Amino acid sequence: MHKAGFVNIVGNPNVGKSTLMNLLVGERISIATFKAQTTRHRIMGILNTDDAQIVFSDTPGVLKPNYKLQEAMLRFSRSALRDADVLLYVTDMVETPDKNSDFIDEVRKIDVPIIVLINKIDTANQQELVKKVEQWHEMMPEAEILPISAKAKFGVDVVMKRIMELLPPSPPYFDKDQLTDKPARFFVNEIIREKILLHYDKEIPYVCEVECEYFKEKEGSIYMKSIIYVERDSQKGIIIGHEGAALKRVAIDARRELEKFFGKKIFLEIYVKVDKDWRNSNKQLRRFGYDQKD
Repeated sequence: MHKAGFVNIVGNPNVGKSTLMNLLVGERISIATFKAQTTRHRIMGILNTDDAQIVFSDTPGVLKPNYKLQEAMLRFSRSALRDADVLLYVTDMVETPDKNSDFIDEVRKIDVPIIVLINKIDTANQQELVKKVEQWHEMMPEAEILPISAKAKFGVDVVMKRIMELLPPSPPYFDKDQLTDKPARFFVNEIIREKILLHYDKEIPYVCEVECEYFKEKEGSIYMKSIIYVERDSQKGIIIGHEGAALKRVAIDARRELEKFFGKKIFLEIYVKVDKDWRNSNKQLRRFGYDQKD
């Protein structure tokens, strides 16, 4: 009997959802950094075994929106509640169960198996973990609760085993050799954005969007041109840095990562442009792939 289903991952920012997603899929699909709001899109990663296909879906962290980009991000998370066969709600040892209680109320209404994953248990003792499990059991009595450490790869095999048990019988939804639903240019954007998150502080990573404007694949190599959009001239100056040093550092790190990702020689050019208030522009958000439809 073949099984297949959608296993959607939701939760608040900075609880380790993307790291977990990559572990479950066995490939680096989602960018994962120590900063909140790393994931902006809903990203699928497809795992095929001999008798199952699991379509994992990483979503942006749940937060109270302050601008239209964050409204779109919240819609991605809510959409994951509608088509899940199994829902993974990821939290950690720091977060309290009453954070974003409105979203948790929506989670509790769905009629599919829910697994609450308490991540980062390596940062706490047994007494703290027992207390945290009790808190989540009180908040979501219908859910299974599993402690994990994605960083230490502890408990991930237990999660995978439980997912396999809960998957419904079904033929595959995607071709056996398909790894994700996103095109190559999407991962170019995400890898460059990851380097921005790692190399810049304060608000700079959050006002940036990346667009791969040119992507030409040849035998053994790929030629790319990407644009980093910011909202202010002052932000453009910070991204470029003195004599272009900061932007060069991002380009070098991104090129190395892209060569590992694609397995080819990468020729990468990056430019910076100002697009005022793009995070509140419906037109620009659609252009950057943030679907405004519910």
